[in-house]
Amino acid sequence: MILGFNHRSALAIYKREVARAWRTVFGTIISPVLTTCLYFIVFGAAIGGRMQEVGGIGYGAFIVPGLLLLTLLSESTSNGSFGIYMPRFTGAIYELLSAPVSVAETLVGFVGAAVTKSLIIAGIILLTANLFVDYHIVHPFFAFFYIVLVASAFSLFGFILGLWADGFEKLQMVPLLILTPLTFLGGTFYSIDMLAEPWRTVALFNPIVYLVNGLRWTFFGQADISIGVALGLTLVFLAGCVTAIWWIFKTGWRLRD
Repeated sequence: MILGFNHRSALAIYKREVARAWRTVFGTIISPVLTTCLYFIVFGAAIGGRMQEVGGIGYGAFIVPGLLLLTLLSESTSNGSFGIYMPRFTGAIYELLSAPVSVAETLVGFVGAAVTKSLIIAGIILLTANLFVDYHIVHPFFAFFYIVLVASAFSLFGFILGLWADGFEKLQMVPLLILTPLTFLGGTFYSIDMLAEPWRTVALFNPIVYLVNGLRWTFFGQADISIGVALGLTLVFLAGCVTAIWWIFKTGWRLRD
């Protein structure tokens, strides 16, 4: 135990959640990678054949950060939500609440496992992308930091979603009906500078635009949005999720429903 943090409790939760991913390896890892390959085949061949470059970057390489983020947001949210929803669904949440486990230990265990699974998928996708396009990352260390930051923020968001949802339908509603459409409209396959007004201004109200462009900057050193703005908004979102989870555990909202 370090400064009141019981690392054994957090590690036990972490190991159990990571092990669960390997028991459902097809849905957790293989499925999103196959989906990304299809995106490369369809968009790379159909659009890439007509649009050679975007801002001096080959179209195939240009869409790599967007496709990575598309999968990262979906998987981080799903992993974070299912991790805490299943104990609520089975009733095991009461054992967790009655055990001497702090909020920090719970978050490190559940969210840490969700982030780990998302990073494994991100790494596989980046390796898979090399089979389709030739690309290199201009700021590799900053790219890794940004990917971890986004994965952490949306795993926390998924954790909140898993506490809020009272059924599998609600668990899937936000990723499918909100996150995925916003990501497709957030510059995943195009630069927002290509949009005419007023659509370019409208696009700036989409928060995913800033995430996509933040990651794209780490890859190519250029983007439609300043990296400072993208990073700042991501940190604000992460802090908001942490605050919301702290309030949930303090008040007990949805934990014993």
